Amino acid sequence: MFELGKDHEEFRAVVRDFATEAVEPYVADWDREHHFPTALVPVMGELGLFGLVVPEAYGGSLEHSEGGAFTSLCIAIEELGRVDQSIGITLSAGVGLGINPVLTYGTDEQKERFLPDLVAGRALAGFGLTEPDAGSDAGATRTRAVLDEAAGEWVLDGAKAFITNSGTEITSVVTVTARTGTREDGRPEISAVMVPSGTPGFTVEPAYRKMGWNISDTHGLSFSGCRVPADHLLGERGRGFHQFLKTLDDGRIAISALAVGLITRMREEAAGYARTRTAFGRPIGANQGVAFPVADLAVMEDAARLLTYRAAWLKDEHEAGRRSAEEVSQAAAKAKLYTSEAAVTATRIATQVFGGNGFMEEYPVARFYRDAKILEIGEGTSEVQRMVLAKGLGLSA
Repeated sequence: MFELGKDHEEFRAVVRDFATEAVEPYVADWDREHHFPTALVPVMGELGLFGLVVPEAYGGSLEHSEGGAFTSLCIAIEELGRVDQSIGITLSAGVGLGINPVLTYGTDEQKERFLPDLVAGRALAGFGLTEPDAGSDAGATRTRAVLDEAAGEWVLDGAKAFITNSGTEITSVVTVTARTGTREDGRPEISAVMVPSGTPGFTVEPAYRKMGWNISDTHGLSFSGCRVPADHLLGERGRGFHQFLKTLDDGRIAISALAVGLITRMREEAAGYARTRTAFGRPIGANQGVAFPVADLAVMEDAARLLTYRAAWLKDEHEAGRRSAEEVSQAAAKAKLYTSEAAVTATRIATQVFGGNGFMEEYPVARFYRDAKILEIGEGTSEVQRMVLAKGLGLSA
C-alpha cells in the first residue's frame, strides 16, 4: 500500500536532478540576499510540477497520473524541500493554496482565465486566510466584502498577514476570505473572493523580515475600498470558510512532505559529517553520543515518510471515491503534527552533530535550522492539529 511504484520513483529522480542542478548551487546566495528567483518558476512549470493535480484541459497532467497525482506532488515538494525549504513551499503553496481553490471551487470562466498561466508557471496565486488578529481562530476574520448590487461589485476592506506568493512580479491573483454578511445564528457569513493583482485599493505591503524561508515571497496585504466584479466570488457565498478548511487538509499533507525532505537532508548531512569529522583520533560517529542521535534521525525519517505518504495515498483514494474526507483530514493532521515537530528536532540534532560549524551559515544545517520552526506553525499549528485529532477521537478539545 505504501511502496511507491516505478513511475513515482522515476519522477522522484527527475525532480531530484532538477533540484540538484538548478536550485542547490544558488540557494545559499538567494537565502543571504532574500531573493525570490522569479525565473525559476516557469522552469518548474515546464517540468510539469504545477500541473500534477490539474486536468489536461488547463495544461496539467492529471489524466496521466495513474491514480497517484497528489502523491506525485508530495514527492516533488519533498525533493525540492530536501535542497531548500523556501523553494519547496513555493511549489506547495503555488499548487495547494493558489491553484487548488480555483480548480475545486471556481467557475469554468475562472478556471479558464487563471489556471493555464498558473499551471505553466507564468503566474502565481496567493491564499489569504490569516489576518493580524485571526490566525488559528480563522473564524474571527475581520476583512469585509460588501456587495454593491448597483455596480455589480464586491467592495473589500481589511488586511491579511503572512501570505505566501502574494507579492511576486508574476503574482496574478490572491483569493481571500471575507465577511459578506451575518448568518441567522448571529455568526459571520464568510465567503471567498478573488482579487487580481493591481486592482485599485489592493496593496501588497513590504516583504517581511523573517527568521527563515528567506527565499520565499511573503507579504501582508491590505484592502481599502477595493472593488472587484461580483463574479469574482469563488464558490458558493457563505461557504468560504468551509472551502478554505478543506483546502488546508491538502496543504497539511504537502507541508508534511516538505518536512520529510528536511529530515532526510538532516540525516544525510549529520551522518556524512559524523563519518568524516575526527576528534581524539577517530571519527566522531564512532562515539555513541553522536551515533545514537543520528540513528534517531533515520527512525524519524521513515516514520515521517510513512505518515505523509499514507495521507497522500488516502487523498488520492478519496479523489477516486474510495475513502472519506474525514479519513483524509485525520491522516493529514497526524502527518502534519508528527513531521513538523520531528523536523524541528532533526535540525537541532544535526546542528549539534556539526558543533560550532552548525552555527555557521556556510553549512546548510544552519539554513535548515532557521527554516524548520515555521513547519510547526503554517497550515495550522501543532495545537490545531491536536484539536482536529481530539475531535476525531470524540473528545471536546
